[in-house]
Amino acid sequence: MSGLWLIIGGFFGMTAVGAGAYGWHALGEDEPIQQIFMMGVDYQMWHALALMVVAWTSSRPAFVSSRLPLIAGIAFSLGILLFSGTLYLFALIGYVPLEGAAPVGGYLMMAGWGLLMICGWKTRKGGS
Repeated sequence: MSGLWLIIGGFFGMTAVGAGAYGWHALGEDEPIQQIFMMGVDYQMWHALALMVVAWTSSRPAFVSSRLPLIAGIAFSLGILLFSGTLYLFALIGYVPLEGAAPVGGYLMMAGWGLLMICGWKTRKGGS
């Protein structure tokens, strides 16, 4: 399962770099729009890196058969799509097609971090 999270994290990291270049160079001088777009890029990149942590965690002996890293990876991935995707769309088209998607994405990102905390706690308690 760790290979899948490396692929997904790498994809989100790669596309964050491309989105950052686009946001910086192609959005023009509209600073508030550019800031909204770049916030999406920042969150996408940080959570792409979080998916690398999910890949590492899922490869640890204590978590090879655990669903915790899997659920964390799903939460981070959906969080990126909903949160960053909403910011990108708002910056590009001027409105949010799916109201509430960004907050749900943010909650999913927080859930992913919480699940990684639980993995850390289990490792600490289990000695693995």
